Amino acid sequence: MTAFTTRPEILGTFGVVTSTHWIASAVGMSILEKGGNAFDAAVATGFVLQVVEPHLCGPGGDLPAVIYSKKKDKVEVICAQGPAPAGATIEHYTAEGLSLIPGDGLLASVIPGSFDGWMLMLRDYGSMSVRDVLEPAIYYAERGHPMLPRVSATINGLAAFFEKEWPTSYETWLPNGSVPEAHANFRNPVLAETWKRIIAEAEAKSGREAQVEAARDAFYRGFVAEKIDDYLKTAEVMDASGNRHKGVLTATDMANWSATIEEPLTYDYHGWTIAKIGPWGQGPVFLQTLSILKGFDLAAMNPTGADFVHTVVEAMKLAFADREVYYGDPDFSEIPVAHLLSETYAAERRKLVGADASFDLRPGIVPGFEAQHDLTMTMLGADSKTGAVYEPTMAHLSEKRGDTVHIDVIDRDGNMVSVTPSGGWLQSSPTVPGLGFCLNSRAQMFWLKPGLPTSLAPGKRPRTTLTPSLGLYEGRPTLAFGTPGGDQQEQWQLSFFLRYAHHKLNLQAAIDQPLFHTSHFPGSFYPRTREPGSLMAEANFGPDVLDALRRKGHKLTVADVWTIGRLTAARRDADGLLRAAATPRLMQAYAVGR
Repeated sequence: MTAFTTRPEILGTFGVVTSTHWIASAVGMSILEKGGNAFDAAVATGFVLQVVEPHLCGPGGDLPAVIYSKKKDKVEVICAQGPAPAGATIEHYTAEGLSLIPGDGLLASVIPGSFDGWMLMLRDYGSMSVRDVLEPAIYYAERGHPMLPRVSATINGLAAFFEKEWPTSYETWLPNGSVPEAHANFRNPVLAETWKRIIAEAEAKSGREAQVEAARDAFYRGFVAEKIDDYLKTAEVMDASGNRHKGVLTATDMANWSATIEEPLTYDYHGWTIAKIGPWGQGPVFLQTLSILKGFDLAAMNPTGADFVHTVVEAMKLAFADREVYYGDPDFSEIPVAHLLSETYAAERRKLVGADASFDLRPGIVPGFEAQHDLTMTMLGADSKTGAVYEPTMAHLSEKRGDTVHIDVIDRDGNMVSVTPSGGWLQSSPTVPGLGFCLNSRAQMFWLKPGLPTSLAPGKRPRTTLTPSLGLYEGRPTLAFGTPGGDQQEQWQLSFFLRYAHHKLNLQAAIDQPLFHTSHFPGSFYPRTREPGSLMAEANFGPDVLDALRRKGHKLTVADVWTIGRLTAARRDADGLLRAAATPRLMQAYAVGR
């Protein structure tokens, strides 16, 4: 008898789409039905998520993608993480009286990356037109979509602040001066008109690729950049620092930037090769944790038992500690990735996984990086406080459980996309007049102390938390997976993958297993706090397991059942059978396929 799962593992041979919202997944599947490939479907799904989950992603946000193109027979990374503007210097921000970059407002904005990333994916890997992939999003922005209860709650908590401090957001999110009710039909006609104009400018050109390029120009060198520039020249708005600040982003910054294609970072583990983004994100954390865990017999452990949770959490604490010292944009700093992923280093780190929970932040010391280690630890002692961690923004004003979105798509030809769009949340920054969307707040991940890989500098990418995953089994592209969740993304993905790899659960069963994470290390989001020894676990682990974790010394917080994580995953078997699954948590993610 098959074990019960909250939903079926979706099976088919034509195509599968899984995302964090049922409407977006259905749109992606409709693109496959119309003859589009996985890349076309991902792009259309991504734009719809900007409409239906506006508290989690937006047109002013960013994205990384890990993709496999059957035509190129290659796994690649699309980096659409915009860098800091030319005016984003440590000197400017500290002159503004800041020691940390606020988690919201205009100073926290970097160059918007997601639109160019989607257009790059469409141009180089897709087959459809700009109109094809934008029309579903235009439909829901113009005709309306059901307001998620969390979006309504977020707007309600911010209503007074928007009215007083961010009037353009008040106009957008409180039409007629009232908070949209949960499940009410909500429209964003200004955003729809923005996309319509982009299509019109694209279709002034002939040829699919020329139209994609024209759309990119409209956003980064045309009317979108001009409206952003005009607004930021005079806007001075309240942010989490308690003061009003002007932004530093300009049209020139936008005009001189474009998304890029990179090689993935990979690690081999029990027949799998996991492909992640590089150290400009937290992708290497996943790989470093695997390298440590390779020395433990996880297959012999109960995947919902205390030993499994303890071992995985303690290994993650070590990898995340290294993230704080060594990760950053490799275009600006030397990042010792090869050393961090070496077996020699992993063997040293593995010895630190003890029988009891650690309360210490313990990055390793890489030869040649001793000064960087000491400088970082000194700074963290002063600037990373102990206290409750939140993510990503505006917790000081409203209920704020926003995170990000995720999409996995596989088509019948075997093309695969794992992409984690984020940023440009409705609560991150004021709506730009005439565009219907706001900017991102990703700059909050920089430090205002010089000499670090994550120190603020013009042109540098912030060390993002966004981290999609693609797994090859015995060299064959097989599994696309990911989750929203800021610093928790690698943690929830890791427990899913380990259970899937070692315990032979199907995708849905692995996703349904109780989840856990730690906030032991400094958070990536303002105010950059940490909770040493912390462990949050869902109640459905059961009292015996939770008590055993307490006895191991973990500072345990028990979350309600079905409240942690929003995982999705898709797989292609060697015989072409496709599988997909999505979490039941929050009751909005969905997998579809046939």
